[in-house]
Amino acid sequence: MTALPEPGIPTAGPAETTLGGHVLGQLRRLGAVVGLSETDTALYGQVLLDSLAGAARRPLSLPPASPSFLSDDHSPVEFSLACTPDSVPALRVLVEPGWAHGDMGDSARAGLDAIRAMAIRWSFPTDQLDALEDLFFPAGAEGPLALWYALDLRAGKAPGVKVYLNPSAAGPEHAARTVEEALRRLGYGKAFAELPPAAGYPFLALDLGAWASPRTKVYVKHARMSADDACALGRSSGSAADIRYFFHAVAGSLPPFDQGLDGTARLLRRPALTCHSFTGGASEPSGFTLHIPVRDYVRDDEEALARATAVLTRFGMDPTALRRSLHALTRRQLDDGAGLIAYLALVYERNRPPRITAYLSSEAYAVRSPQEQYPRLDLGLHDALRVS
Repeated sequence: MTALPEPGIPTAGPAETTLGGHVLGQLRRLGAVVGLSETDTALYGQVLLDSLAGAARRPLSLPPASPSFLSDDHSPVEFSLACTPDSVPALRVLVEPGWAHGDMGDSARAGLDAIRAMAIRWSFPTDQLDALEDLFFPAGAEGPLALWYALDLRAGKAPGVKVYLNPSAAGPEHAARTVEEALRRLGYGKAFAELPPAAGYPFLALDLGAWASPRTKVYVKHARMSADDACALGRSSGSAADIRYFFHAVAGSLPPFDQGLDGTARLLRRPALTCHSFTGGASEPSGFTLHIPVRDYVRDDEEALARATAVLTRFGMDPTALRRSLHALTRRQLDDGAGLIAYLALVYERNRPPRITAYLSSEAYAVRSPQEQYPRLDLGLHDALRVS
């Protein structure tokens, strides 16, 4: 597979030697893939650079400013494509605005300043975020993050803004209590009881700004997930056959050391996450998402793309935009690393068709080496990824 940009994708420029230049170039090229105008990408790019502040001018020759876990190489920016049948994928960008601050308090203040600047720019309220400030930004807050935001980029319109908060800010032992209290304050007093057993609560997220049905989302970590586990968690949202297919197609044929004593294939490396959405004050979830960290279960990104292609095709979606987006992000060969496609997610929202989201790494600082313990995929795509 060639690593050169395809026709219609702008090429990299010499200014991409700073963090800001690198991610701005990627945003510009990704925008061309999904049909955003140069005016749109210029506006969104400026918002991204403003939120990173001085860190945007940091040369890529220096190491990352902090050990952010937003990405494996500690880049503070990640992109994603939300794919649905018969439409152009939606482009999103996830950012850690306080990335350059080693102190969680300073990082939180930088993040809140960025959100409030957006609220002024796009005229949306922050009252829900304000109501949670003492829970998620306590004195002496702990990591691994203070605040992330994501922009759902829309042609000629204000973006949808999402804010991601850390339930373990007061310590992981308080995460469940923090999530429960946050849900209560947001009008979902009985929602916590609807969440599944958790190995952890990595994020609570809020939709701010221009959303038809703003959501509150709770992310749950699941250790040693199997396909049966995934089907049970999503039984009220989607088809068990589709969830099972997605699980096996993304996780692949796990090596023998990933089998439990009962022979059940389980995710023993980075764990899967589920996301449970709540809307309109109802205690029952209105949405369910299964996130699988595909980068930990493939040899390289060539295989990750093959798996993503199989999943998109199964759900009636065109994989062309994803393939072109990888070319827009990097000039390296896909079999030279693992992690450009970080996660694949199967998303269910009430009264909407399922969608597939691919989370794409910026790779500003490093490329993960291929995982040699996995054999190179040398079968035909249909046979290699067929699930009974």
